[in-house]
Amino acid sequence: MPLPSSVSIIGASGALGQGLALRWAQAGVPLVLGSRDAERAAEAAAAVVAAVPGAAVEGVDNAAAAAASPVVVLSVPFSAQAKTLKQISESLKPGQLLIDASVPLAAQVGGKPTQILGVWQGSAAQQAASLLPEGVAIVSALHSVSAATLAEPEHKFDEDVLICGDEKEQKAIASELIEAISGLRAVDAGRLENSRITESLTALMIGINIRNKAHAGIRITGL
Repeated sequence: MPLPSSVSIIGASGALGQGLALRWAQAGVPLVLGSRDAERAAEAAAAVVAAVPGAAVEGVDNAAAAAASPVVVLSVPFSAQAKTLKQISESLKPGQLLIDASVPLAAQVGGKPTQILGVWQGSAAQQAASLLPEGVAIVSALHSVSAATLAEPEHKFDEDVLICGDEKEQKAIASELIEAISGLRAVDAGRLENSRITESLTALMIGINIRNKAHAGIRITGL
């Protein structure tokens, strides 16, 4: 399956969004970076082009970014997820795919968040699905990949990314995009409802990495 003609990243000025933009730019994926402030988005795009000369990257506000690509990646904190989706909902159209990387983590004072919040719909991805216009598909992914290592071009990945979703074709599109990042392998983790499990891996991995002073990922054996 070919890569999407372009990918929009909502929340591209954040750590995860910046890391994904860098890696996909290296893979030759045309990108549209979105932020609440178009100027910040333009700065994020300029930073990617500086790191990957010749990359096809532009920065615009979130609404414009949401309308620009067949695949939209939501990489904002969970606290901003619902508000952001409501703001861009009119820009999203049937046939688009939203990849949700949100994790419902509790904020911690003076430390890193390692506690998962309860979500009425079951998971962050299921909450996102309830806010999307009809005809926009959703998959849940990228919860266990370190934003810090994404931002290090010299880091070589050797880990899996669990993908949850109800539509096989859309999971295949997301898998192709994820595997465009060298060293990442996409693993189908079942229906969207399973995202309540995969999202919780973020808190688990943060705790493991804090204790071991590492940026470890996950690997499913036997596949």
